[in-house]
Amino acid sequence: MRLGVGAALIDGRLVPGDVAVDDGRVTAVGLAGSGMGIAAPGFVDLQVNGFAGVDFLSADAAGYDAAGEALLETGVTGYLPTFITSGEDELTAALRAIPPQARGARVLGAHLEGPFISPHRLGTHPRDRRRDPDPELLEALLDAGPVRLVTLAPELPGALELVDRLLGRGIVVSLGHSNATAGEANAAFDRGVRTVTHVFNAMRPLTHRDPGIVGAALLRPDVVVQAIVDGIHLDPEIVRLVWKVAAGRVALVTDAVAAAGQGDGDYRLGAVDIGVLNGVVRRSDGVLAGSVLTMIEAVRNLVETGVPVERALEAASSVPAGVLGVDDAGRLQVGRRADVVVLDDGLEIRRVIVGGETRVAA
Repeated sequence: MRLGVGAALIDGRLVPGDVAVDDGRVTAVGLAGSGMGIAAPGFVDLQVNGFAGVDFLSADAAGYDAAGEALLETGVTGYLPTFITSGEDELTAALRAIPPQARGARVLGAHLEGPFISPHRLGTHPRDRRRDPDPELLEALLDAGPVRLVTLAPELPGALELVDRLLGRGIVVSLGHSNATAGEANAAFDRGVRTVTHVFNAMRPLTHRDPGIVGAALLRPDVVVQAIVDGIHLDPEIVRLVWKVAAGRVALVTDAVAAAGQGDGDYRLGAVDIGVLNGVVRRSDGVLAGSVLTMIEAVRNLVETGVPVERALEAASSVPAGVLGVDDAGRLQVGRRADVVVLDDGLEIRRVIVGGETRVAA
């Protein structure tokens, strides 16, 4: 079938012409025609705590189906259900509950955002569930389910040993919820870590005499910085600064919670009571607790800061897919799996295709 578009995002460039899809794969690009809009790779979200009323820490198969279908509506075709710092029993149960297949967006593995995080940079994570690095606990978690990414604080005793274990098993490590100095962060980057979780948030701040984890990450051309571009977690001027320094290695994430797509009200993030007021998610003490951001909104927000459309779309697709090292997501190329988002000129979603099948149509 032909998608009827006027251009497609191919290797970071908007290539004029239509796109053809057959038998689940992209078969041609740059075809002559009179189509309109843009075909982009399906979005990949590395940090989704919940969506459409579903909190993944307690979700069953039906919950994954419901959240996955709702995520498709926002252009996400692949994602990592994300579990905040919790007890061992809670985390192993959540990992075991991930279905091998679910409707909607594809589950690309799980993101463990903890429990090996700094007591000084907890954010909304429960203090009593935080743990110092523990190889036995790590192995129990890895054995419980399809862990794909682990956020940890590299300055903790034994953290670099965990980094080695994780990288040795092909699991991505991200630095976050960390009070690391620049030196401690660079030690982890030198060990093979290549990304940071929601840059600036829940980490040692960047100052003129103490660059911290933020300064170290921004200066490393081999490190991808994940960013929540919702106008709340990061000021737009900070987003512009990050892009100036790290253009092409910014991965948009939503850090979405169950409230995403639902509206204001009271919700849960794991064991934490949270509330949403005017689209801002907080604990009762005022601490930010995730977001109700969608990936297409993050793309539009990034474009509003002056980032070209094609680069913003990369930040939602090929860059996060590259963090995971996956070949069948985040790219629109001949011969590759056809996970595609079709957008109009106003960046409104008109169609979402998963494995060559139209799943969302405006």
